[in-house]
Amino acid sequence: MLTRKSIVAGQFYPGQHDACIDEINDFLDAIALNELLPETIVAGIVPHAGWTFSGSLAAMVFAAVRQQHEKVHTFIIFGAAHGYFGPVPAVFDRGFWETPLGQVPVDEELADEIIEASPGRSDCSAHRNEHSIEVQIPFIQYLFAGAKILPILVPPAEQAISLGENIGEIIGRSKDKKIVCIGSTDLTHYGPRYGFTPMGVGTNALKWADSVNDKKFIDVALQLEPQAVLASAAENRNACGPGATAATITAAKKLGSKKGILLAHTNSNEVMLDKMGTSSADSVGYAAIIF
Repeated sequence: MLTRKSIVAGQFYPGQHDACIDEINDFLDAIALNELLPETIVAGIVPHAGWTFSGSLAAMVFAAVRQQHEKVHTFIIFGAAHGYFGPVPAVFDRGFWETPLGQVPVDEELADEIIEASPGRSDCSAHRNEHSIEVQIPFIQYLFAGAKILPILVPPAEQAISLGENIGEIIGRSKDKKIVCIGSTDLTHYGPRYGFTPMGVGTNALKWADSVNDKKFIDVALQLEPQAVLASAAENRNACGPGATAATITAAKKLGSKKGILLAHTNSNEVMLDKMGTSSADSVGYAAIIF
């Protein structure tokens, strides 16, 4: 049976079982969900940097889902296509994913249904070196015992919207399963390291990346505007997973969501200042959103 082994355990998140659980519990202990959560959560947006930088925001989204839905049958996880340049969404449709917390099964039945009805195509090899989905899996394993996953890499193209529409329809017809869509993206990658310095360098430039450039993307995501999400990322370079986001918010809208709720927004430079007492000329934005 096909098993996708972890590739960033010990790098992006702890490589040992107990250390993983300890860090997740630290995140959960620090979470205060002050926003009024909807009765039903159908989707979320999570970041995918190393847990040191963005794990607390990812944990926040999964904790919100857990608070409203103790049992989730399957998480459809739309991943950013960092190294996958195929023309269609790539579905990991068979087998298991493995992390230090063990193996989690792929929802093969749902995968078949999605492949038949959407632009998504079976391509497990596309996931071999992509981290944006993997870093979410331990949260699911720990908080939702028995849940399955369905990983899909989503290029930033119009097909992301078709994929989201098709999946929203499929979920809407599923009366005996609770299925939640998760979109994985980081926001503006600003600074010399990333070759993106339209406002120069320094404190004011990093503030612009956070409060102006990130906000453009967050605002259209909250308003469930997938076309604007794709356009904003292409024009403003304010997301690395616009396809994943577009698919997520399209599915959420199809499932009746009217707007998103921003749980938190930060960036790597703020995290460095808080945790390490140092700053950088570069910064990456992170947001936690539920629908």
